[in-house]
Amino acid sequence: MRLRRVGSRRNPVWRIVVADRRSPRDGRTIETLGHYNPQTEPSVIVLDTERARHWLEHGAQPTETVAGLLRIKGIQANGS
Repeated sequence: MRLRRVGSRRNPVWRIVVADRRSPRDGRTIETLGHYNPQTEPSVIVLDTERARHWLEHGAQPTETVAGLLRIKGIQANGS
């Protein structure tokens, strides 16, 4: 589970996606779980919590940033 950058230049918005660890940051993804916009006040985090739990139960490893976003939404990652 990682972030994928979308949006225009100097206006990043991030999608929370499930991707193979070998694929590039903005490359092929398996599933999009939500999005994150850090530029608004407060930051907007939209996440499909059921699907996130499903992927965590099936061994998906979130990056540090995604793990922090999951904690904010009340989902505890296995390794954290």
